[in-house]
Amino acid sequence: MRSMWTAALVFALGATGAQAQDSKSAKKPAAKAAPATEPAPAPLSAEDEQTIYTLGLSLGRDLSLFALSPEELVVLQRGMADGMAGKTSDVDPKEQGQRVQAFAKARQALAGKATLDRAAKEPGAEVLPSGVVYKQVQAGTGRSPRAIDTVKVHYEGRLVDGTIFDTSAKRGIPVEFPLNGVIPCWTQGVAKMKVGGKAKLTCPGNTAYGERPPSGSRIPPNAVLVFDVELIDIPGDTSRQP
Repeated sequence: MRSMWTAALVFALGATGAQAQDSKSAKKPAAKAAPATEPAPAPLSAEDEQTIYTLGLSLGRDLSLFALSPEELVVLQRGMADGMAGKTSDVDPKEQGQRVQAFAKARQALAGKATLDRAAKEPGAEVLPSGVVYKQVQAGTGRSPRAIDTVKVHYEGRLVDGTIFDTSAKRGIPVEFPLNGVIPCWTQGVAKMKVGGKAKLTCPGNTAYGERPPSGSRIPPNAVLVFDVELIDIPGDTSRQP
């Protein structure tokens, strides 16, 4: 259901965007408006209002993939209004429908690259040969794991728009897994940590889940992902002393 709504909204964006490009007024720079203080939104007291707001919140999170500018959001709202009003359009729905996937991939790639670039410029960040950006947040005092080790960690995973798609911290239960049995970004990044340390891993799509993200997750194919990781322990490792 969610993907159906997203596709419909993106189609509205494509249709009205083509019309906006033909408009002469759209080419003129907008006049600067005097700064104004926006009133605080009214509280959502009615049950229907809360339901509608939830619908909008869900759609907005899905559309965040497209990294729309404020100007494009205006066009999107226009398309939604026209669609709900039953207005016709000169744009061919089939033509625009074929552009949706390419548009989404292009916008996702831009947003992912921007995230990787920002991460690489953070103080203390290190770009690994694979493109993974590793940043130590808190130094550990224990030992570092080998690829064959099992590690015990807390973590939080986010999309480039900040949406949390998984977190062990909120569950309150750390997870254990063999370091060579996870995504390459983790194998490479966690191996640089020491027990007790924390790090931020920014993972290019090909070092994360690539074309096949976990079934049922909110992760798009080839998505750049960001993980906050705390290395708690290396269970069963008696080969080295802390």
